[in-house]
Amino acid sequence: MKSNENVTRPSPTSAVALSDEEAVERVRAGDTTAFEALMRRHNQRVYRVVRAVLNREDDVEDVMQQAYVNAFRSLRKFEGRSAFSTWLTRIAVNEAIRKRQTDATNAAAAGRSERMIDAMPSPDPDPERAAYGRELRVLLERAIDALPEAYRLVFVLRDVEGLSTSDTAATLDVGEEAVKTRLHRARAMMRRGLMQRVGETTAQAFQFHLSRCDRLVAAVLAEISRESAA
Repeated sequence: MKSNENVTRPSPTSAVALSDEEAVERVRAGDTTAFEALMRRHNQRVYRVVRAVLNREDDVEDVMQQAYVNAFRSLRKFEGRSAFSTWLTRIAVNEAIRKRQTDATNAAAAGRSERMIDAMPSPDPDPERAAYGRELRVLLERAIDALPEAYRLVFVLRDVEGLSTSDTAATLDVGEEAVKTRLHRARAMMRRGLMQRVGETTAQAFQFHLSRCDRLVAAVLAEISRESAA
């Protein structure tokens, strides 16, 4: 993903206190600062679900950027029948699935076997976190990556991101009973001992750090600006 270092990013200070619905109306009225606030508010969740689909770090930010651009282009079609966060997450999941399918098609066309590699990134240095916590987080992420996709998505949305059963069902366009069944099976696949040791560390898995957030927001705003000027 290419980012424009010279992009001037307006401060979203005035939009931070707005609800998602209010921010959406501001964006529709031409205030891109409000869209920046929406991106920063939802970057963590979008990152987690995209990575859950791709099951690797490669191309995650590119997919996130495209998902946000898609959402911006379609914002006038958002009717508020579901929460904005659910609508946005569904767009991100669809874009990630499209990317994965495109990669598989390209690999097949090139005569290469489809690769499904758990490419775990090295944890960012964090002097404030104990070594034990870092190691445990990596173990948790690896255990999540090992889950089948359908279970992995449900586990990330429910246990990592904290969505309700109904919101998860709406995001994935499946029934609530399917969400409950998949979550039950996903948890069963995780080692009981690991889950007992994870505790509150679950919510720290797959962090989308500030530097990546800044880079992504700048790239999306640059793309939006180019489209508006065209």
